[in-house]
Amino acid sequence: MEKNKRIITVNLFILEVTTMLMYGLRELEYSRLVVFTTIFLSTLGELVVAYFHFYLKHAKETQSTPASYREQKPLVSFRRHRETPEPVTLDERSVKSGQPIDKELIREAGKKVYHFICSHVELSAGNHIIFSTIDDFNVKRLPEAYYSNLVNLKRINDIRWVNKFFEAVNEKLPAGGTFIGCVETKEQRKKRLFRKFPPVLNVIYYILDFVLKRIFPKFQITKQIYFFLTRGNNRVISKAETLGRLYACGFEILDEKDIDGYFYFAVQKVKQPAYDENPTYGPFVKLRRIGKNGKLIHVYKLRTMHPFSEYIQDYVYRQNQLQNGGKFRDDFRVTTLGKIFRKFWIDEIPMIVNVIKGEIKLIGVRPLSKHYFNLYKKELQDKRTQTKPGLIPPFYADLPETLDEIQDSEWRYLEAYEKNPTQTDIKYFRLAFSNIVLKKERSN
Repeated sequence: MEKNKRIITVNLFILEVTTMLMYGLRELEYSRLVVFTTIFLSTLGELVVAYFHFYLKHAKETQSTPASYREQKPLVSFRRHRETPEPVTLDERSVKSGQPIDKELIREAGKKVYHFICSHVELSAGNHIIFSTIDDFNVKRLPEAYYSNLVNLKRINDIRWVNKFFEAVNEKLPAGGTFIGCVETKEQRKKRLFRKFPPVLNVIYYILDFVLKRIFPKFQITKQIYFFLTRGNNRVISKAETLGRLYACGFEILDEKDIDGYFYFAVQKVKQPAYDENPTYGPFVKLRRIGKNGKLIHVYKLRTMHPFSEYIQDYVYRQNQLQNGGKFRDDFRVTTLGKIFRKFWIDEIPMIVNVIKGEIKLIGVRPLSKHYFNLYKKELQDKRTQTKPGLIPPFYADLPETLDEIQDSEWRYLEAYEKNPTQTDIKYFRLAFSNIVLKKERSN
């Protein structure tokens, strides 16, 4: 941003002049720390104001500027009018232009995207439709189960109601139908911003961008500010959240590929959307876990994963399997802050509410998700559901590594608990306390 560059330049000039005065005129009695800190804070303040002014101005321009001037010409064009003409598909455009459909798609999206689409869609079959839209209205206009393949070349970052869009696609596809789309993930966005701005300025810009685009949407008190400034455009979304939303809306991943700074996905319709009204989006989450007698309970935790990550447990397991300690290997769903929370068990502090409610006890087997529970042996599944799960599991007493060792550890605990509940919990609490406090064992 040119305005930010001017702010940096002016304030650096002020800093240079002030430094010369401070060191040239030593009789000045002003504190150097106070002077330099004031200059730094004023610079940062000006950048913050300029940043939010830029986004506010951009949001207003986006809202007032006709779509035809903001976006590329869509491959499927609809108008919100009763006398809407039939949609112009890519095939029809190729007929009108006299160009083969292959060339039309390459001209719109590039060769790499063209090859990715062709690996899943037979363009000559005619059972497909290609969009370049951010409005689910255009999807809802389609006949149901008419097209077997839907492709949207517009990135989902600019779709305000992402799940509504995915749900509309799911509704229009037949069972087994394919949907292809793309997103700029938060990792790709970070790389782009660091390349776009010069050193120092790119760090400051990224921090401000992180606060507005990642923190503001997570809290009710700031969510409205976020949508007022951005109108839901250019949102930051992770790979885990993208896949989680797709799975939540009834899709299953077929293929994925990074192309020219975007993450492209090909998914297949396998079921109806979950229509979850309470996804794990805020800082505090309620996770569905299996409790005593197989009853489903909601365990309270601090969120350590990207939103909608709970929907791709099976996907991550099939991709990465388990590491030592029973956790998923290379779990990209966990955020940077989440790794710190997990290491020191900070994320489990809200589970005290479950203890107070009587849903879990202090010592006991860990409350598991349905997917993880199904990895256990049937005998252990039955034995687990006979008692309440616990806040501090036997894992921290025995420190097993493999899934089989974890199951053996829990079996031994449950066997001992059936014979003498109080004595067993005291013993396991003492062992866990020794490993955590004295031996400095940490969660992985």
